[in-house]
Amino acid sequence: MSEGGKANLGCEALGNTDPGGLRLRLPATSANLGPGFDSAAVALDFYLEIDAVPAKEFSIAATGRNREHISRLEGNLILEIYKSLLKANGRPVLPLAIQTNNEIPLGMGCGSSAAGRLAAIALAVHFGRLDWSSERILEEAAALEGHPDNAAACWLGGFVAAACEGRRVHVARVAPPAEWRAIVVLPTEPLATSKARALLPATYSRADVVANIQSAALLGLAFAQGREDLLRIAMQDRIHQPYRAPVCPLLPPLLPLAGEYGILGAALSGAGPAVLVITGSEESLPGATAAIRQALAGEMEPELKLCRFEQAGTSQFPYSLRSA
Repeated sequence: MSEGGKANLGCEALGNTDPGGLRLRLPATSANLGPGFDSAAVALDFYLEIDAVPAKEFSIAATGRNREHISRLEGNLILEIYKSLLKANGRPVLPLAIQTNNEIPLGMGCGSSAAGRLAAIALAVHFGRLDWSSERILEEAAALEGHPDNAAACWLGGFVAAACEGRRVHVARVAPPAEWRAIVVLPTEPLATSKARALLPATYSRADVVANIQSAALLGLAFAQGREDLLRIAMQDRIHQPYRAPVCPLLPPLLPLAGEYGILGAALSGAGPAVLVITGSEESLPGATAAIRQALAGEMEPELKLCRFEQAGTSQFPYSLRSA
């Protein structure tokens, strides 16, 4: 297995007939980060955790967020992708007994679909003994997602910029500054990504495109160099946030906080409706959270999730059932 346990899981045969169990920990992600539409994302330190073993029939025991939805066997994203990949690659569909603990809210723009799809692919690679590299797994996830940003951040961790060339995914990754912190501001109601995408126009003005290119050019360098002074402008966007603001009511009152109260930048998390706020340090969190709550006074009562940036990405732990 490659460093970090991310490649060639299908080669880890733990016995002649027993593929063994698999434990996964997949991080949440926040994509776009303002101007990096479908191309930039960062991993966060709350997770979808899965423990799967071969069984006589499929079962899911779920704890954590959205457990009722996750425990359903019919129309389950993870199971449907797992089954379809095995069938497409000429492998028998091995039923699994799955235990999950989920910290990633569904439909909030925190990368739940990317984590679920990567989990399904990793399960198929392991239990189907597919000889897939880390790059192949990421390519499959990006193809299923329709864009590479969330999948790349979830799989690799850190801050990523990603682009597709056909099915091939090109990724540049950096470790965000260790002292930076994130606040994910979660509303009470989710928003389907399909609905958020339907709000976007077919064309944009040259001025808006140029402004986004300028901000996106700064975004990766701000993360790579720890440039707190750049992040406010680097997270400004004219391509998707103005059009999604009517269905993401937390965004308009929170965007003006960037540059004050220890807040370095703010943007929709993915397609929304959650908002990602970045601060420069742990010490900045109390002032930033107070400012967020004050800005939203009289609005819906949000949940504030205080985070660090996840550096390692997806963790995988194959194990023998004989020793588990």
